Amino acid sequence: MTADEARLHISYSGWASRRLFDAALALPEEEQHREVGVSHKSLLGTLEHIFWGDRVWFVRTVALGVKPPDEPLTVAWPKLQKGWEDWAAALTDQDLLRVIDYKSLNGDEHHTPVWQIVMHVVNHATLHRGQVVSLLRQLGIAPPQTDLITYYRVIKAK
Repeated sequence: MTADEARLHISYSGWASRRLFDAALALPEEEQHREVGVSHKSLLGTLEHIFWGDRVWFVRTVALGVKPPDEPLTVAWPKLQKGWEDWAAALTDQDLLRVIDYKSLNGDEHHTPVWQIVMHVVNHATLHRGQVVSLLRQLGIAPPQTDLITYYRVIKAK
């Protein structure tokens, strides 16, 4: 992975998550929180899971243990995404080889190169965004396009 690829995919992940988050927020609150027995209980619960995954890895990789303040998701998620993108803007190919030492949520110690963390963050969000798309369809909502190729077309058009 190159720094340019990391920047591109971090930007894509934020773009795609934001599109689905906006679609979810357009629904009545009852629909956002309705338990559907899939993924993380509800549409909003699954989106919150994406956010918390992004945040955990940001704290480990970028903020180096400093946790951002708790804020409403509508405020916190855009700030977190900006933090990822600002960090990525300064990345070099060499930075991606740096190894991060951290403990998993169950306390196990791990050592992972930054490039693998970036790939995981994007892949984790993509997995759960697919679940959100399915939940939106179950609610009778046509989900926004979030495919990577759509993003490539959007940024090429700019």
